[in-house]
Amino acid sequence: MPKTGQPDFATIYISYIPDKKCVESKSLKLYLFSFRNHGDFHEDCVNIIMNDLIRVMEPRYIEVWGKFTPRGGISIDPYCNWGRPGTKYEQMAEYRLLNHDLYPEKVDNR
Repeated sequence: MPKTGQPDFATIYISYIPDKKCVESKSLKLYLFSFRNHGDFHEDCVNIIMNDLIRVMEPRYIEVWGKFTPRGGISIDPYCNWGRPGTKYEQMAEYRLLNHDLYPEKVDNR
């Protein structure tokens, strides 16, 4: 639930290149469910998710994309990513951010 108090629904896409650690899917599901009553902006939510996963998994690369249901005809779909500094993944993160697909109708929402 965002700052406005209105209900919100989203599909969260998480893509990452692991290193030595990963997160169990059940734990990830429970963690994501904890956002059900979290009052914050969409952008903050995807950044919190990404930063928490970086802290837990120490991946080589990660990206998080939140596809929130439109409200008032406006769709807010924040995207963030991170690549390990000083590696090719840092350059990959910059490239992916600059070339991120901004057209949500192209996403397969199965």
